[in-house]
Amino acid sequence: MTGRRVSASIFGVGVVVSALLFLYGAWERRWIADDGLIVLRTVRNLLAGNGPVFNAGERVETNTSTIWTYLVYAGSWLSEARLEYVVLTIALVLSTAAVAIAMFGTYALLEARERGTEFGRNGARAGRAVIYLPAGVLVYIAVPPARDFATSGLETCLVIFWIAALWLLMVRWATRKVRTPELLLLAFWGGLGPLVRPELVIIGGLALVMIFLAPQTWPSRIAVFAVAGATPVLYQIWRMGYYGLPYPNTAVSKDAGGAKWSQGLNYLWNLLGPYMLWLPLVLLLIAGIATSLRSTAHRTTGPVPRTAGELQRRLRTPSAVVVFVFVSGILSLLYAVRVGGDFMHGRTLLPALFTLLLPVAVIPLTIPSKNSDMRQIVGFAVGAFVWIVTVIWAFFAANTTGMPEGSIVGKTGIVDERAFYALNTGHAHPILASDYLDYPRIRPMVETIDNTPDGGLLLPSAQFTYWDVVPPPLPIPPGGAGHTVFFLNLGMTSMNVGLDVRVIDQMGLAYPLASHTERLENGRIGHDKNLYPDWVVADLGLVGVHPYLPWYMDEDWVTEARAALACPDTQELIASYRAPLTKELFVRNVKRSLFYAGYRFDRVPEYELQRCGLEPPIVEGDN
Repeated sequence: MTGRRVSASIFGVGVVVSALLFLYGAWERRWIADDGLIVLRTVRNLLAGNGPVFNAGERVETNTSTIWTYLVYAGSWLSEARLEYVVLTIALVLSTAAVAIAMFGTYALLEARERGTEFGRNGARAGRAVIYLPAGVLVYIAVPPARDFATSGLETCLVIFWIAALWLLMVRWATRKVRTPELLLLAFWGGLGPLVRPELVIIGGLALVMIFLAPQTWPSRIAVFAVAGATPVLYQIWRMGYYGLPYPNTAVSKDAGGAKWSQGLNYLWNLLGPYMLWLPLVLLLIAGIATSLRSTAHRTTGPVPRTAGELQRRLRTPSAVVVFVFVSGILSLLYAVRVGGDFMHGRTLLPALFTLLLPVAVIPLTIPSKNSDMRQIVGFAVGAFVWIVTVIWAFFAANTTGMPEGSIVGKTGIVDERAFYALNTGHAHPILASDYLDYPRIRPMVETIDNTPDGGLLLPSAQFTYWDVVPPPLPIPPGGAGHTVFFLNLGMTSMNVGLDVRVIDQMGLAYPLASHTERLENGRIGHDKNLYPDWVVADLGLVGVHPYLPWYMDEDWVTEARAALACPDTQELIASYRAPLTKELFVRNVKRSLFYAGYRFDRVPEYELQRCGLEPPIVEGDN
């Protein structure tokens, strides 16, 4: 067997072992989060013919990833299997495939460099024996949150799969002549970024800029532009007309454009610190730089580019692709830190971590020969040292329990979500929605709905054993007035009730009245909006007086909230997602979507009346 075949065989074994390790690790930590169940509620409505909504009759986009929603929907429609199992299967497949594809992309890059080729050149390996060993992928696999969110029901698996496939396509584009169909596939794939997750426009956008500016004919550029933009632009127009927003309602609820640098830095250290993640990152950075310098030394380099044409040609090189990935990863990291990270340990940093590890997903070791000089021997020793330390670190990191005291919500607001729900449901692997019936309040919620056929608004009481119910006004229609549940945990509530039960939350993921309130400066990250229940009573037209109201609610606040809801801008906002969707409303939503996205009102009814310039109603106690 030739040295090249031995090298390829070793690499192939590394791919199989790495993929199986990730698959095993993901399976060992399998679960579906409460937020993952939110996606399934939308899929249920799609399957029932109610459209891509969370509650029938209200056009609210509660899922951040458009493609993830429709991918789960397609899998459910084709298989007719239980939704939770569909999600688990898709997640395991995409997560495992992402690791393998990332390694193939890095291998292709290293092979091109080893041959001494950048696009359009030919070179030889000069008899050197090189083996390729998994490194960066082992770091990613070892981090417990990476295995937690390989399933979870959220779109992380799709995100890293999209990033890995983009990496492979970019490397192929930079190291070989690609035909038009492959170029257009690359453009199309890059354009899907914001539909996978909105902030992926950073990575996809940079990739498309590189492709567009690289040397090619203008008809080719136009084709790249059209293919990349068609799907996201058409969906964007539809989103603005249908939902009345330029981005998912989750971004409004969490004020994704806001800045919380201090919290973001806490979130970053919350991932780096417990596992000493900085150690392999520093070592692999050194190894990556050394590999780049060594490959540069083995090829003839031209002069520093001085013209626009020379710069354009340099865009389509392996080195440029590495720079693109590094810059994309850093920008993604900075964005995640800027917005304050997340309340789930490590989740929103995983795409940036995965991206930054791509160039060193595999590292090359050049085996010294009898003719090797000291520099080559030292290079091999350093590379072997880095790889051995990385493997040892990965072993210990993979066998940690995760975030220290992760099942407790501390002062940072960050929690190990899987550990938290495993503890509070009593299920080591909470996957089915029914597993969450054992979470505090959920089983009593189902019982309360069964025991109140007239309908009403369910509010969580201070005790976990019962729910307060605000009744509907008389007369009660045949079959009851319907139930609405007002609770933070949207997934477990909505997936344990029928689609006829309206489920909304005080943070606003599924309730625009809450998402369009002002952000609480000192609120828990990801939960820093909190609408008072008085607004819900007023919005639904329920009985707003005692003894029908719970003791902790104020009749005057309900009265003022009813009056405040008459604000013309608020009424227009409500109509954008509740009114029957006509052609005229669709056009108005498109035109006014940016206004709706930025519209905020005060959650205190009295202050909202003042903000909108409305006359305060006469309430009890007024003279």
